[in-house]
Amino acid sequence: MTERLSFGEKFGYGLGDMAANFVFQAMLALQLDFYTHTFGLTPAQAGTLFLVVGLGVACLNPVMGVIADRTNTRWGKFRPWLLWSAVPFGVIGVLTFTTPNISPAAKIIYAWTTYILLRVVYTVNNVPYASLTAVMTSDPDERTSIASYRQIFANSAGFIVASLAIPMVRFFGHGNDALGYQLTMGLLSVLSVIFFIIAFLSTKERVQPDPQQKADLGQDLSDLFKNRSWVVLFMATLFYFMAIVIRGNVMLPYFRYVAGNANLFSWFSGFGLASLVAGVACSTAVAVRVGKRQLFIASMFLAGAFSTALLFISPHATVVIIGTEVLRQFSFGLSGPILWAMMGDVADYGEWKTGRRASGTVTAAVVFALWAGLALGGAIAGWLFSFYGFVSEAPVQTAHAQSGILLTASVWAGLAFFATAVCLLFYPISREVNRKIALELAERRKGFASGKPQ
Repeated sequence: MTERLSFGEKFGYGLGDMAANFVFQAMLALQLDFYTHTFGLTPAQAGTLFLVVGLGVACLNPVMGVIADRTNTRWGKFRPWLLWSAVPFGVIGVLTFTTPNISPAAKIIYAWTTYILLRVVYTVNNVPYASLTAVMTSDPDERTSIASYRQIFANSAGFIVASLAIPMVRFFGHGNDALGYQLTMGLLSVLSVIFFIIAFLSTKERVQPDPQQKADLGQDLSDLFKNRSWVVLFMATLFYFMAIVIRGNVMLPYFRYVAGNANLFSWFSGFGLASLVAGVACSTAVAVRVGKRQLFIASMFLAGAFSTALLFISPHATVVIIGTEVLRQFSFGLSGPILWAMMGDVADYGEWKTGRRASGTVTAAVVFALWAGLALGGAIAGWLFSFYGFVSEAPVQTAHAQSGILLTASVWAGLAFFATAVCLLFYPISREVNRKIALELAERRKGFASGKPQ
């Protein structure tokens, strides 16, 4: 079974993830440092903000999935949400990285308000966007290809944020980091709005549920929790994004306080993210040979091992640190498209087993785990900093705090990657099962088109 999509459609779809990741990557790599070093929150305040808002707004993901599944427009179920959310996404992205000249108590209220709004608008935008992978094509390999495009663009945004954001903050701010952050995120947010609109115009929804299927939220949720592949992917996603945010949030403080040179962070991130993009580019070719599950497991074990290796490297061995990060990011990049392609496969698995399709609900429920993982990871990073005695805005940290930064970047992040791999050992959809499901569903859909009962 072959169902190829054009380069233009894949390219346009990928731009949508670049748009989202200008803000998402800033949350991963910069937000803890922004809140504690520029905005004026303590690590404990930032960690609590990430956890409470993250877990609270994560509950909106399944709701958004249900809403998207029940959206019916001439543009489809999921595409219109890219258009409707584009401008609010850009405006709120700027406001979240703005430091108002108000009292400390008012700043806390401002931080909570803007962070909540950012997380809400991201959910409204991202759940339908992620659901598109499952409905643009029914070909499992083509889904992996689509996911590779989006990951290349997402990681390109990560490269821009990680390697250029801090220099841009300094350039625009001229010593005023608050102004620098505001103008930097303003520029990136304008690009986000433009790219979301291009993604909307470029894509098409092709896979539709049985036209006789009746909306039944209770049945959709019941099917979801009986779907073993979804349960496993949910847990793997939780640990996956915990690992990402723990590692991502700690590396700038690592270079500032442990290595003693924050400027090295841009070089570290630039080389690492270039390697990550290379890993993403290789992912589809490897996955079609060994299978998504096997590749994902290997990727996570290697990412965990290279993360942990930082513990044994001198903080002044810059070349070795960057070289290890290149290996870690390439290994991690191999997994990048797999998670998103698996969401479509899990929706197929549920339809294959029950005869009912709920792409948005399945995707949103996994994305719930994504945001819960981000919330827990951000909170854990903030709490670990506080536990180890990290002091906000201090020019120098104690030896205990420096040790804690190193342990967070290596051991704690590494354990989260290893936990992801362990979860995936229980994922039931092999490459062979994946192809069998795709072929059988294709036959059923021919019946939908002809009006014959299945």
